Amino acid sequence: MYDKQRILSEISKTKIVPVIKIDDVADTRPLLRALSAGGINIAEITYRTACAPDAISLALKEFPQMIIGAGTVINLVQAEQAAALGAHFIVSPGFDESIAGFCNSKGIIYFGGCVTPTEIMKAVSMGQEIIKFFPSESFGGLKTIKALAAPFPQIKFMPTGGINKDNIREYLSCNKIIACGGSWMVKDELIKSGDFAAVTRLTAEALLEVNR
Repeated sequence: MYDKQRILSEISKTKIVPVIKIDDVADTRPLLRALSAGGINIAEITYRTACAPDAISLALKEFPQMIIGAGTVINLVQAEQAAALGAHFIVSPGFDESIAGFCNSKGIIYFGGCVTPTEIMKAVSMGQEIIKFFPSESFGGLKTIKALAAPFPQIKFMPTGGINKDNIREYLSCNKIIACGGSWMVKDELIKSGDFAAVTRLTAEALLEVNR
């Protein structure tokens, strides 16, 4: 059963959402095992590759203990497909009204990307309470988030883009941030080289950093 509050609670508690690009669906199993072994049971599998739907489907079937989201969802067709697969949440780099409306109608969590007051106002008008702030570092990072939070006290942020082990604690010091998206523990070269032990190590180190 889809439990929206449990999903949001787990994301908020973990504080990190690994953003994953899978080029070969065969990498899904060892990659998610590595993340879970490192202590993170959340994964945002992005629609940046052709095998993304298969990877999401496999993840949901074989890793029931994990929260699996669909990322880089840029149109309604992808959103509908991700929802049909059973994705626990949907993320877009920008804010799309058709995706937001669809997710609202299905009761699915949607993190639409916003970086301006105008975009946030549109998101608020559609009932959004948490937005993705992307690409965070390119748009002023924490300083901009704090400035935007002032006129929108009801909004929480999930910044992504340029966040790593060196700056994540600074971001999380802001109570307007529910979690940070990042890919430094699941870099392409680690996945392609099959260095899943490094994924586990970097994941564990990331959790230690945010919780120290």
